[in-house]
Order: sequence, then C-alpha cells, then structure tokens
Amino acid sequence: MIILDEKMPPPPPYAPATSLTTPPPFPPPFPYNSRAPPRLDTLPPHLLLRVVYATFNQASSIERQRKTLYWLTVGLRLVNRALYIACMHVLRSTYLPAYSGFIRPPYTTDPFPLNSPTFTPDQMVSPVQSLQRETRVLDLFVALKVREDVWMDESELHLERDESFRDLFDLMQPRSRMEDLVRAYGVREGVIALANMASSSTNGIVSGNANVVSKVPAGSSSNDGRTSSRSKAMSKAPALVPFGALSVSFSSRRVGLVLTTKERKRTIVETERAKDERLEIAAKKLVKELKGWVAARGAG
Repeated sequence: MIILDEKMPPPPPYAPATSLTTPPPFPPPFPYNSRAPPRLDTLPPHLLLRVVYATFNQASSIERQRKTLYWLTVGLRLVNRALYIACMHVLRSTYLPAYSGFIRPPYTTDPFPLNSPTFTPDQMVSPVQSLQRETRVLDLFVALKVREDVWMDESELHLERDESFRDLFDLMQPRSRMEDLVRAYGVREGVIALANMASSSTNGIVSGNANVVSKVPAGSSSNDGRTSSRSKAMSKAPALVPFGALSVSFSSRRVGLVLTTKERKRTIVETERAKDERLEIAAKKLVKELKGWVAARGAG
C-alpha cells in the first residue's frame, strides 16, 4: 500500500458579499433569456409522428389497439393541423391494405402516387388537402372502417353496413380515380392546368361564362400598345382548363367531364365505356375529347 503525504491545497475561503462585488449576469448554466419550452404542436414532424406511434401499446390486445385508432380518428387528429397530419399518416398506412382489398377489376387504385403533383402555394395554407382526389375517398374509408371495427368489438349484435362500403367502391372510388387519371393525362397533353399552372402568365383559363377558352399570351407586354401583336400572341398561346373546375360523371356505361363555373355546371364532353373497360382507357378517351373541345373553343 502506498501512502501519499502530499495533499492538495485547501480551497480559498468564501468572501462575504459586498456592494463592491457585482453578481454574475445570470446564474449558470441557465440564462435569463432562455427559450420557451417546446409545445407538442411545435415539435418537428418526425418527432410528433413518434409520439403518435407511442400511443399504441404493442402488448395490448387487438381490440385495445382498435380503440386507440378510433381515438386518433375522433379525437387527437382534430386538435390542430400538425396532429392531424401525423394521425392521418398512421391511419392511412394502417388501413391502406384493407382499402386496396376492396378494389375489384377493372378498377384500379393509387391514392399515393410516386410522382406527386407539383406543390402549389395553396397547400401552404391548407396542407391537409391533397391534390390526389382518391386520397379523400381513402380518408372516408378510414373513418368508416374505424367506427365499424370498434362497434363490432363492443357488441356481437352489431352488423357491418355493407351498403356504406358499396357506395364508396362502386361510385366514389372509381370516379375519384378517373379524375386523377384525367388530371395526369390532361397535364401531359397540355389541356389541363393545375392550380399553380393556372396562375402562370403562359397558360389559358376558362372564362366565367364557360363558353369560350380565353388565352393569355406568353411574354406579352402592355407598354408597347400594339393590339395586333397582342392578338397574334394570343392566337398562338395554349389554352388550358383548370383542374379545380373539372369533375367526372361516372356510370357503368358512360363517363363525362363536368365543368363548374360561378354561373352553372354542365357536361362538356362525354364518351361511352364498356362495363369491363379499364379506367385508364376511359380517361384517355375523355382527355382526347377534351382536347378537341378546347381546340374548338380556341378556334372560335
């Protein structure tokens, strides 16, 4: 055993506080101007998503987890926008396999496309609204399925209402899917404008009376005062129909495009479809008819 005779010097004696000594600017390590404690709705999206996932107890029963999903649907997601987005991420990913199982040929589904539409400024104001219209049908299915599952767990006497799902997948789902296909094909063919495209100066818009397609010339200037040059540029500018004003009328034998304006709503193009015809084929027919309709209005 080694014994050390050397000792450390004692600490200096504590000096009494006097008026000559100035206190430190703040008691370390906490400054006076500290940041406000983070709130749940100000957390980054990935952390908030983990918080929502933490509400599920993996050791609990299936019935308990379904009640948690029901609570997310009717309670937590309605608190604010951030929690709505996080809860819908969990709900959509949970019920997407069940949703896809209801799709029957020749119908197809794609509520979350890999090639997402161009981000629009309107989505900054309301990011919970998706340009993909089939996503809204998926959200309706989630709300319906969550409720039916919980009610069935609560009582054996509860019977699942098949007509509710039939309305979704016999009409709303194929119609929304058709609208998404028309949007994709129409943008590719240069006859449909998205929200951000319609605001650009290089695109045309549908006038309020829904009878003509007005065109906006690209690069035109009002300083030269030459009416002839502006009219010549307008004749060469493309004419586009805003997608927000379009909807699809869908039946087993016919499909059509409905244009909605402030004055009225009317079917502008319509085509027949076979009962077992794929939605992609019918959508291409509609876009072809729409292209002819736009060309006829532009020529007039």
